This record gives sequence, structure tokens and C-alpha cells, in this order.
Amino acid sequence: MSKIKILVVDDHAVLRDGIRALIGLYDDVEIVGEASEGKEAIERVKELAPDVVIMDIAMPGMDGLEATRRIRKKHPRTKVLVLSQHDNREYILSAIKAGAAGYVPKRAVGSELISAIRAVNKGDSFLYPSAAAALIEDYLQQAEVEPYDRLTEREREILKLIADGHTSRAIADMLVIGLKTVLGHRAKIMEKLNLHNRTELIKYAMRKGLVTLDS
Repeated sequence: MSKIKILVVDDHAVLRDGIRALIGLYDDVEIVGEASEGKEAIERVKELAPDVVIMDIAMPGMDGLEATRRIRKKHPRTKVLVLSQHDNREYILSAIKAGAAGYVPKRAVGSELISAIRAVNKGDSFLYPSAAAALIEDYLQQAEVEPYDRLTEREREILKLIADGHTSRAIADMLVIGLKTVLGHRAKIMEKLNLHNRTELIKYAMRKGLVTLDS
């Protein structure tokens, strides 16, 4: 059975040594190289073609997030597993959006890191419990947001004017802005509200109480 080839990226030599010692305890994984910052990591991936990159986030020079984005773009078959001291929602979401297949905090035990390596190498995702909780929280927050609340003040103003029956040209004159600007706002309004034409915009505005029909 071929071993999982690992590239370790971290600016702390002591931590790299610790990971090397851990990896040495298992027969199915091996470290093929190391790097101390993002740019070097990209070069090493090109040179060594590792299966999995264990990536730190906060490093001098190019950080781990940018390195992850570039590695995933140029070498999509290489998986990136973020191993970071940061264990908060912002860093976790940023890592996932950058293309990381997994996220493990440095406070995790060695067996969890090995499990994460094996999982991402198979094409699965691996999220430490705190990382999974952060993603669930983010999803729930987005699901609870009323589409209307995503509109800017200007977009709400233009929505009401459209519902009141004003043309785009008239709205541009009233607000002293360009016609293209009005059309751009209108397009964003329809995108955010998932509406497709003027009639739907007017009906939506009526449901929201922004405009009423005269009896």
C-alpha cells in the first residue's frame, strides 16, 4: 500500500519536528517535505506533488489562506488540511472558502490529525467539532436573514419608487443619479430578492407594506 505523502507548512521548526515525529508512528503516511511560508509551500507542492498539505494560517510572507487558494487552483489533486492555533469562526470559514478540505486546531490530539489526513486524502472533508459548529452557525444565521434586510438603504428607496410606478429614468432624475446606476441597483434588488421583473417587484413591495393600492 502506497503511503500518503505529506507536506508540512509552518513557520515554527519545533512544530514541524513534532508533526514529523507523530507521522513517524504510522505506517500509511510519510512526510516528503517542509516549508516555512506560503510562497515556499507553493514551490514545494509543484516539486513534490504531495497528497496532503498540512497548512498553518498565520505565517510571515504569504499566509496560509492565500497559499491554499493558489495550491487548490494550480494543483487541485493536492488536498489542504489547515492546522492552526486559531479556533474561531472567522478563521475557519476563511479556510474553507479558500479551498481547505479540513480544519484542525493545534490543540487537537495527534490521532485526530492522522484521522483528518486520511479523510481528506480519500476526498472527504474533516472538520474538528468546533469548526463544524462554526459552519452550522454561519448557515443558520444566513438562513434567518430576511431577504429585505440584505438591501441597502438606497436599494430600499429605489424599490419603493419602482413600486410607486416611477420609471427608471424618472427615478434617476429624482435621486440625481445616472440611469445606469438606477438599473444597476434594480438588478441587485432583483438578485437579492430572487425576483425577475417589475411586476414581481411591485407585488413584493405591496406584501412588505411599502406601497398600497388605492381603492
